[in-house]
Amino acid sequence: MKLRATTILTVRHKGRVAIGGDGQVTLGSSIMKGDAAKIRPLLGGKIITGFAGGTADAFALLERFETKLKDFPGNVPRAATELAKEWRTDRVLRRLEAMVIVVDAEHTLLVTGVGDVIQPTDGVLGIGSGGDYAVSAARALVQHSELSATEIVEASLKVASSIDIYTNDNVIVQEMESSK
Repeated sequence: MKLRATTILTVRHKGRVAIGGDGQVTLGSSIMKGDAAKIRPLLGGKIITGFAGGTADAFALLERFETKLKDFPGNVPRAATELAKEWRTDRVLRRLEAMVIVVDAEHTLLVTGVGDVIQPTDGVLGIGSGGDYAVSAARALVQHSELSATEIVEASLKVASSIDIYTNDNVIVQEMESSK
């Protein structure tokens, strides 16, 4: 059986950046957990991460990412790039099945196991089974509403949960000030 889990969305809007995720973990056709926390603050809340994929794999990556942040203090893109390089070249890490979104006051980054570190142009980024639905809703709300970044993330994840069977509406959102 394949473990499926989550939708993570981040939105950078009106001087704030919010990142949120649903709480569903699915094994095959069964919901195993409805309130999983897939959003994690790092460095005392200066950085917030969200992950999709295997939970143990994601935690292994987050531990490595924290180490990279200590190696490159204040340089989130460099720490993410070093993690992506290590992830792609290390035999054990290469087998990990997860994706990680990293946000701080300046950056929104997607880090993948194929060596990608991607920064979206518009500050909207989603991953996981309902990621595309959430991104579509968020982009529309950013352009056509006066909602805050947190409200956009919450509303967009609810849209995704109404479409994607691997996403629920038990949403956790964290927000911080954005310099962009």
